[in-house]
Amino acid sequence: MLVMKFGGSSVADRAQIDKVLGVVRAHQGRRPLVVSSAHKGMTNALIAAGRAAAEGDAAAAEVPIALQQKIADELEVPESVLAPFYDEIRALLRGVSLVRELSPRSLDYISSFGERMAVRALAEYFSHHGLAARAYDVWELGFVTDSQFGRARPLPGFEAAARERYQELAARSEVPIVTGFIGKNERGEITTVGRNGSDLTATLLAVALGAEEVEIWSDTDGVMTADPHLVAGAKNIPVMSFDEAAELAYFGSRMLHPETLLPAMGRDVPVRVLNTNHPEHLGTVIVQHAPSERAALTSVAYKEGQCILTVRTARMFNQVGYLARLFELVSRHGLVVGMVATSEVSVSLSASDEACARRVLQDAAALGECRLDTGKTILAVVGDRLPQTPGIAAELLAALAEVGVNVEMISYGWGSINVSMVIDDREIDRAVKALHGRLFERP
Repeated sequence: MLVMKFGGSSVADRAQIDKVLGVVRAHQGRRPLVVSSAHKGMTNALIAAGRAAAEGDAAAAEVPIALQQKIADELEVPESVLAPFYDEIRALLRGVSLVRELSPRSLDYISSFGERMAVRALAEYFSHHGLAARAYDVWELGFVTDSQFGRARPLPGFEAAARERYQELAARSEVPIVTGFIGKNERGEITTVGRNGSDLTATLLAVALGAEEVEIWSDTDGVMTADPHLVAGAKNIPVMSFDEAAELAYFGSRMLHPETLLPAMGRDVPVRVLNTNHPEHLGTVIVQHAPSERAALTSVAYKEGQCILTVRTARMFNQVGYLARLFELVSRHGLVVGMVATSEVSVSLSASDEACARRVLQDAAALGECRLDTGKTILAVVGDRLPQTPGIAAELLAALAEVGVNVEMISYGWGSINVSMVIDDREIDRAVKALHGRLFERP
């Protein structure tokens, strides 16, 4: 069987959903299970409505409802299919507006409506156009999670429940259309796995059900050598390793959720990234080991909005356990660290969570002189054969120097498949274009 995940842009309106129907119908012989995101813009609209309700505006519920109703009308979905969800949204946001509080649990609840409504609209449309389909909330396939609202993960053992439930679904000869992004904990409370988490839902289900492959359908021709919205000359990468794809996802590639590949890597399930608007294109297949005869470099990625925490003190020189004390502090505050660079008298850490970094900064004052710089970007060049390419770091730095981009921090571990650099957010455009031009566009 095959797991096919369609993102928000793929199910944005009737024209796009027609394309999805054609793609799924073409794969009918492979017993597809479809995982769907919310319609484009819906999750943002729901979150904005929740926040407005917390300020006392219960009428904010009408904005996401109107967006969903417009798409439902295009698809000719009977009003009775989605009306209960509209009533539930209104009741929930009315309660939020009364207590003037939007807890993480309530935010997950309101965020869940996008996927729950989308799968029902798709199932109705598919069935009406000759492809029997049925909508399911993912917890109906045993997807029970912990209670980390906003970043929940399925509980150990969910795979067995998913396989048992899927056997019942498979006997119905209908295409299952399943909600991505959401789950339920053991108390029956709705959770979410994080923004853009439908990719993760797809790979978790694929591994649990023993799928032959996972297909991630979006609006670009697979994974590219750079962000195609930034670099017009970005090229498709036909095949890449799990390690490369994981690095790119972590360092800001817009194609995959950062944790998407972990389940697939563990069970060696190929992940194929495809374009709903160009379904005949082969896209990118991500496998355990990519062919060795490929180019040394794979792609340029970037992650903006980072901050850099630096601790400087002469007491660090030749002192045993200094870094251990700093990282114990980082761990206690729950700060997720991206890059680390050290010298004899200083250590610098990158992080995405500025508020958390500022809390670490306050406590780290006992360890030395501290500072926090914001508005930074991690720029990463990834490639399986990068460690075997003499002079590559010099070439990268030279390309950036030519366009006047200052590299403020660099990390390149022994045998690493990525070179990571910190630059200012304002230099992203020049930096990415310069690197891509030097590495991928020269004859």
